[in-house]
Amino acid sequence: MKTKNTNSVDFINRQNTIRDALQDSELEAFVFNAGPSLRYFTGLDFHLMERPVILIISQEKDPCFVLPDFEKGKLNSISFAHSNFSYDEDPQNWDQSFSNAVSHVGLDGLNVGVEDTRLRFLEMGFLQKAAPAAKFMSGNEMIANIRERKGATEIASMRKAAQLAEQALENTLKEFKPGQTEKEIASRLVAELLALGSDPELPFFPIVAGGPNSANPHATPTDRPVQEGDLLLVDWGASVDAYFSDITRTFAVGEVEPELLQIHETVRLANEAARKQVQLGVTCSSIDKAARDVIEDSGYGQFFTHRTGHGLGLEAHETPYIRDGNEVKLQAGMTFTIEPGIYLEGRGGVRIEDNIAVTADGGKSLTSFPRKIRTLG
Repeated sequence: MKTKNTNSVDFINRQNTIRDALQDSELEAFVFNAGPSLRYFTGLDFHLMERPVILIISQEKDPCFVLPDFEKGKLNSISFAHSNFSYDEDPQNWDQSFSNAVSHVGLDGLNVGVEDTRLRFLEMGFLQKAAPAAKFMSGNEMIANIRERKGATEIASMRKAAQLAEQALENTLKEFKPGQTEKEIASRLVAELLALGSDPELPFFPIVAGGPNSANPHATPTDRPVQEGDLLLVDWGASVDAYFSDITRTFAVGEVEPELLQIHETVRLANEAARKQVQLGVTCSSIDKAARDVIEDSGYGQFFTHRTGHGLGLEAHETPYIRDGNEVKLQAGMTFTIEPGIYLEGRGGVRIEDNIAVTADGGKSLTSFPRKIRTLG
């Protein structure tokens, strides 16, 4: 599948970018398996499965694929020069395809970059057997530096993903009634996302957490009915052209206790402070500090238990990470979440999460769903 709104010139430019980066590093080639980076450089989407799929990008050769015979049809959708070495269903023949690809590219003996959080033992085994003299090295930083600065087309897709997600939640809330379970609400939200046109590969299954469950930042929807007096936390996102949104809002179900309303307002102010901090050249840690200071000054610092945000794009979590100690400076095109939270165990939690793009004029929110607390039911 070719990623929509991105033509072959864009992919060729991206491939040239990594070749330039290779020339300036100790790496001489890069290997990707099925996943976001392969999609980024080619526009092709392959499932990560028991049959290996890899892409090799080197300084001298056109992109080279190793893939199953039945997946070769996907290559018809790309118009840039490439080579491929496919294999049949007999695993005993797969070594030969890897060997042929390695020989074609001249990979043996080179310093080869990999994404160490992505390349599996399966693919590594075939590569090491085919290229025993190659040295496989982490290239995470190189790929992060290339991918974390988004272009206008990428940001437009992310904005659409945010708009679609917000409409899907609004449609879901129109049908909300106390007594519905977390699973029921989450399932309806997924149906709305797909009906409105989200890609089927969502960034994650929605988090819908009511009452004490909302105090778990990464709760899984359960059969617990949402009740009067609960805080209801919803963390969800959509996918457009393979780019993700990731949003969180927290609602009151009927009348909730005053302290829960208080922590919601505190988190809203922390979110606002962090968004205002976004400017070219400021550090990721300073954005985290802006949010954290508001929460600490309100006496809830110990209940803000995670970083303020993470990069967003083809992955739900990528660089840059908005956390204490990260002195990376913001550059135009970076996209990330701002999502402070307060979690009171056994009672309830609040998180308010927005998606931000860095521009020459500061941070622009791709999300617009109201942040002030809304009462449901």
